[in-house]
This record gives sequence, structure tokens and C-alpha cells, in this order.
Amino acid sequence: MQDIQAKLRFLPLSAQKVRLVVDLVRDKNVVEAMEMLRFVQKRAALPVRKLLASAISNAEENFGISRDDLYVATIFADEAPTRRWRRFGARGRFKPILRRTSHVTVILRERGA
Repeated sequence: MQDIQAKLRFLPLSAQKVRLVVDLVRDKNVVEAMEMLRFVQKRAALPVRKLLASAISNAEENFGISRDDLYVATIFADEAPTRRWRRFGARGRFKPILRRTSHVTVILRERGA
């Protein structure tokens, strides 16, 4: 059984927000997962859907596996580097702003066999 992998690095969303979306599609059939992500009202849904589409096309082109036989074996979002920003406040102070990013990894497997 082969693992088909795709990675999305430096997504400009926090890993906490991306995890809300990736938890929905874990252990699902890829066709069902793609359809589900079309209707999720979260900003992270579009990049995760594009990543899943990339993994599916990797499986079809490189391994000759049909998308009907694939399922999302593993999907996770890790923290990536955080850009530290500052906005100046009153009385000479400044307010730190953390611009968080995340890395998303998806691993597809062939069902059955």
C-alpha cells in the first residue's frame, strides 16, 4: 500500500484555525472530502481543498490510482514560523502583533487491498 503525500507550507493562517477544517475530512473518502470542503464556511477550506486536489492528482498521474479508491489517511496542520509585527500605541508604547502561519500535510491511501 502506497502513501500519496502533498504538503502546503507557510499558509498565512494559524494552525488552530486550519485544524478546525482538517478535522472534518480525516478518514473520509477523497471525493466526499472534496465535496464537503466546497461548502465549509471557513477561510482555511479553500487552501485545504486545493491541497487535497493536488494530492489526488499526484495519485492519479504518478501512481495510476483512481480517486474513487482513495481516502484521507492522515491530515494535520503544524505551526510554522510566526512573524512578529508591532503597532505603535499611546504614550510611546507599542502593541505586538503575531502573524501566524502553518504547514499542512495530507497523506492519502488506497482503500481495500
